[in-house]
Amino acid sequence: MSNLSPFHLAIPVHDLELCRNFYSNTLNFEEGRSSNHWVDYNFFGHQLVIHLSDKKSVEAPTNAVDGKDVPVPHFGVVLPWNAFHEFAELLKSKYIKFIIEPYIRFEGQVGEQATMFFKDPSGNALEFKAFKDMSQLFAK
Repeated sequence: MSNLSPFHLAIPVHDLELCRNFYSNTLNFEEGRSSNHWVDYNFFGHQLVIHLSDKKSVEAPTNAVDGKDVPVPHFGVVLPWNAFHEFAELLKSKYIKFIIEPYIRFEGQVGEQATMFFKDPSGNALEFKAFKDMSQLFAK
Protein backbone atom coordinates (compact mmCIF):
# COMPACT_ATOMS: atom_id res chain seq x y z
CA MET A 1 0.00 0.00 0.00
CA SER A 2 3.02 2.28 -0.12
CA ASN A 3 2.12 3.26 -3.70
CA LEU A 4 -1.33 4.67 -3.00
CA SER A 5 -2.49 7.39 -5.35
CA PRO A 6 -3.90 10.51 -3.72
CA PHE A 7 -7.66 10.83 -4.05
CA HIS A 8 -9.53 14.01 -4.98
CA LEU A 9 -12.77 14.77 -3.18
CA ALA A 10 -14.94 17.87 -3.64
CA ILE A 11 -17.64 18.58 -1.04
CA PRO A 12 -20.30 21.29 -0.74
CA VAL A 13 -20.21 23.88 2.04
CA HIS A 14 -22.80 26.57 2.77
CA ASP A 15 -20.38 29.14 4.26
CA LEU A 16 -16.96 29.22 2.60
CA GLU A 17 -15.22 31.41 5.20
CA LEU A 18 -16.60 29.46 8.18
CA CYS A 19 -15.49 26.16 6.63
CA ARG A 20 -12.18 27.66 5.48
CA ASN A 21 -11.49 28.60 9.10
CA PHE A 22 -12.47 25.08 10.25
CA TYR A 23 -10.25 23.20 7.78
CA SER A 24 -7.35 25.68 8.03
CA ASN A 25 -7.31 26.56 11.72
CA THR A 26 -9.20 23.81 13.54
CA LEU A 27 -7.97 20.81 11.56
CA ASN A 28 -4.68 22.54 10.60
CA PHE A 29 -4.85 21.46 6.94
CA GLU A 30 -2.57 23.29 4.50
CA GLU A 31 -4.48 25.43 2.04
CA GLY A 32 -3.67 25.23 -1.67
CA ARG A 33 -5.28 27.08 -4.55
CA SER A 34 -8.52 28.96 -3.95
CA SER A 35 -11.07 31.30 -5.43
CA ASN A 36 -14.14 33.11 -4.13
CA HIS A 37 -16.10 29.84 -4.51
CA TRP A 38 -13.71 27.02 -3.53
CA VAL A 39 -10.56 26.15 -1.55
CA ASP A 40 -8.14 23.22 -2.04
CA TYR A 41 -6.65 21.47 1.01
CA ASN A 42 -3.86 18.99 1.66
CA PHE A 43 -5.92 16.31 3.40
CA PHE A 44 -3.14 14.04 4.69
CA GLY A 45 -1.61 13.94 1.20
CA HIS A 46 -4.95 13.85 -0.62
CA GLN A 47 -6.76 16.71 -2.33
CA LEU A 48 -9.93 17.91 -0.61
CA VAL A 49 -11.81 20.82 -2.15
CA ILE A 50 -14.58 22.70 -0.38
CA HIS A 51 -17.03 24.27 -2.83
CA LEU A 52 -19.51 26.97 -1.93
CA SER A 53 -23.06 25.75 -2.49
CA ASP A 54 -26.33 27.46 -1.66
CA LYS A 55 -28.01 24.11 -1.12
CA LYS A 56 -28.35 23.17 2.54
CA SER A 57 -27.46 19.60 3.42
CA VAL A 58 -30.22 17.31 4.58
CA GLU A 59 -29.80 15.23 7.69
CA ALA A 60 -27.86 12.13 6.70
CA PRO A 61 -29.07 8.66 7.63
CA THR A 62 -27.08 6.50 10.01
CA ASN A 63 -26.09 2.85 10.09
CA ALA A 64 -25.44 0.91 13.30
CA VAL A 65 -21.82 -0.26 13.55
CA ASP A 66 -20.41 -1.69 16.78
CA GLY A 67 -23.43 -0.32 18.65
CA LYS A 68 -22.94 3.26 17.42
CA ASP A 69 -24.91 5.34 14.88
CA VAL A 70 -22.47 5.95 12.01
CA PRO A 71 -23.47 8.79 9.65
CA VAL A 72 -23.80 7.88 5.97
CA PRO A 73 -22.23 9.24 3.87
CA HIS A 74 -18.92 10.11 5.49
CA PHE A 75 -15.28 10.37 4.40
CA GLY A 76 -11.85 10.49 5.97
CA VAL A 77 -8.41 8.94 6.09
CA VAL A 78 -6.83 5.87 7.66
CA LEU A 79 -3.92 7.30 9.65
CA PRO A 80 -0.91 5.65 11.26
CA TRP A 81 -1.77 4.59 14.84
CA ASN A 82 0.21 7.31 16.62
CA ALA A 83 -0.87 10.03 14.14
CA PHE A 84 -4.52 9.13 14.81
CA HIS A 85 -4.08 9.60 18.57
CA GLU A 86 -2.15 12.87 18.11
CA PHE A 87 -4.88 14.16 15.76
CA ALA A 88 -7.59 13.10 18.24
CA GLU A 89 -5.84 15.06 21.00
CA LEU A 90 -5.58 18.12 18.73
CA LEU A 91 -9.32 17.89 18.00
CA LYS A 92 -10.16 17.53 21.70
CA SER A 93 -8.01 20.58 22.49
CA LYS A 94 -10.04 22.54 19.94
CA TYR A 95 -13.33 21.35 21.48
CA ILE A 96 -14.56 19.44 18.45
CA LYS A 97 -18.08 18.12 19.03
CA PHE A 98 -17.74 14.44 18.17
CA ILE A 99 -20.57 12.38 16.72
CA ILE A 100 -18.61 9.35 17.94
CA GLU A 101 -15.78 10.06 20.38
CA PRO A 102 -12.40 8.47 19.64
CA TYR A 103 -12.49 4.83 20.74
CA ILE A 104 -11.37 1.32 19.77
CA ARG A 105 -13.91 -0.43 17.53
CA PHE A 106 -14.10 -4.24 17.21
CA GLU A 107 -11.71 -4.56 20.15
CA GLY A 108 -10.04 -7.97 20.20
CA GLN A 109 -11.65 -8.93 16.86
CA VAL A 110 -10.60 -9.02 13.22
CA GLY A 111 -10.40 -5.43 11.97
CA GLU A 112 -9.76 -3.86 15.39
CA GLN A 113 -9.34 -0.12 14.83
CA ALA A 114 -9.32 3.28 16.45
CA THR A 115 -12.03 5.54 15.03
CA MET A 116 -13.77 8.88 15.54
CA PHE A 117 -16.48 10.85 13.75
CA PHE A 118 -17.37 14.55 13.66
CA LYS A 119 -18.94 17.04 11.24
CA ASP A 120 -17.63 20.18 9.60
CA PRO A 121 -19.67 23.40 9.96
CA SER A 122 -21.68 22.49 6.82
CA GLY A 123 -22.67 19.08 8.18
CA ASN A 124 -20.23 16.94 6.16
CA ALA A 125 -19.42 13.87 8.28
CA LEU A 126 -15.75 12.90 8.63
CA GLU A 127 -14.26 9.69 10.00
CA PHE A 128 -10.63 9.14 10.86
CA LYS A 129 -9.38 5.71 11.80
CA ALA A 130 -6.20 3.75 12.43
CA PHE A 131 -5.12 0.13 12.70
CA LYS A 132 -2.23 -1.09 14.84
CA ASP A 133 -1.84 -3.76 12.16
CA MET A 134 -2.50 -2.29 8.69
CA SER A 135 -2.92 -5.81 7.27
CA GLN A 136 -6.30 -5.73 9.05
CA LEU A 137 -7.62 -2.93 6.80
CA PHE A 138 -9.51 -5.37 4.56
CA ALA A 139 -9.46 -8.43 6.81
CA LYS A 140 -12.63 -10.54 7.04
